[in-house]
Amino acid sequence: MSIPAFYDQRRSGTGAGSSSTSGNGTAPKSRPALAPDAGLSRRMTTLFAVAAGLAVANTYYAQPLLTSIAKAFGVGSGTASMIATLGQVGYTVGLALLVPLADVVDRRRLVVALLVVTAGALAVSAAAPDFAVLAVASAVLSLTAVAGPVLVPYAATLASPRQRGAVTGSVMSGVLMGVLLSRTVGGLIAQFAGWRAVYGVAAVLTLGLAALLSRVLPSLAPSAHLRYGALLRSVLTLLREEPSLRLRAAYGFLGFGAFSVLWTSIAFQLARPPYSFGEAAIGTLGLAGAAGAVAARVTGKATDRGLDRRVTGAMFATMLAGWALLAAHGGHWLVTLVLGVVVLDLGVQGAHVTNLAVAYRLRPEARSRITTAYMTSVFLGGVAGSAASGAAFAGGGWSAVAATGAAFSGAAFLLWALSTVKGRK
Repeated sequence: MSIPAFYDQRRSGTGAGSSSTSGNGTAPKSRPALAPDAGLSRRMTTLFAVAAGLAVANTYYAQPLLTSIAKAFGVGSGTASMIATLGQVGYTVGLALLVPLADVVDRRRLVVALLVVTAGALAVSAAAPDFAVLAVASAVLSLTAVAGPVLVPYAATLASPRQRGAVTGSVMSGVLMGVLLSRTVGGLIAQFAGWRAVYGVAAVLTLGLAALLSRVLPSLAPSAHLRYGALLRSVLTLLREEPSLRLRAAYGFLGFGAFSVLWTSIAFQLARPPYSFGEAAIGTLGLAGAAGAVAARVTGKATDRGLDRRVTGAMFATMLAGWALLAAHGGHWLVTLVLGVVVLDLGVQGAHVTNLAVAYRLRPEARSRITTAYMTSVFLGGVAGSAASGAAFAGGGWSAVAATGAAFSGAAFLLWALSTVKGRK
């Protein structure tokens, strides 16, 4: 695979979003830079999208496997759901502590290193002798699975201004497809080869991805020169100085909270009567949720036309409609359950891409730290949603889960309405 094939034909030694020097002041020799307005070719954008999707999928393979994991280790559904919650916690810590490094080190090297460690943690998960080892390995692999969020601002930086929203939407659609299709793939593999095989296959795929990206990704010189402590503090400074970032972070918290409420408990709902589905059938529900990738692409283009506020409100209203469908008939009608998944994921993913596109306009030189500020809030919402979902299902079944998810979505819509009245973006 040749590197030049991925790029537009215009080249130069310097360009927007790239640099003619490496972090030590010497000219990089192994990776080309883009011309100021060259942007990313469709093929390179697709590579970023696929890589980001495969990287983030590692955090979610476990969700359709929770019933099998609970049986294998003799634990209850509440304990097994801790794998999902620990995954969210580990991912959130990685967002806070590792993603900011992309503004001060070579991003290609950072991505490859994260993928290699993730592959090792996946291999440990495949061989875990007990639930405790699996839980620790899940936390570690989630910590380093943040290669995906590093790739999103990486692609946005390489994109030209006129295509940045569309590129961000395309790469985020890859992330979201990874999140959703990981459940389908995990469920199918587990159905025929057992849940341990899921982690083994993921380890091989992740190591192969690391090898590929080490060859084809361009190097980017650091956009900032800060010590690690100052780097982390600058994330808080961005939040303090940018009210739009705070608002979008709050939207992300609530939106991903609603998303996690659904996917943490739906495996348990489908595993019991009237469905009694196996892992493969449960995993295929991710195909319905993949419709959200359509919203990611469309809303990314809409933000390039300045329709941020309208799109945001429409997406939160769509999320509420999704929960209404999911709650219908106590979750015992498969058709409304599937439609609810489609509609909810359309709303969540569309809002997510719009949030990032707005945030990336604020400080172009700090996109990785903006990603940290925003995505840490997003996954804190995921932790809250997963924990609330597990407790709701254990205490009140699917109806309680639907009410919890609707509460997250309703809070997001209310916040948007209040911010619109105040004229905030």
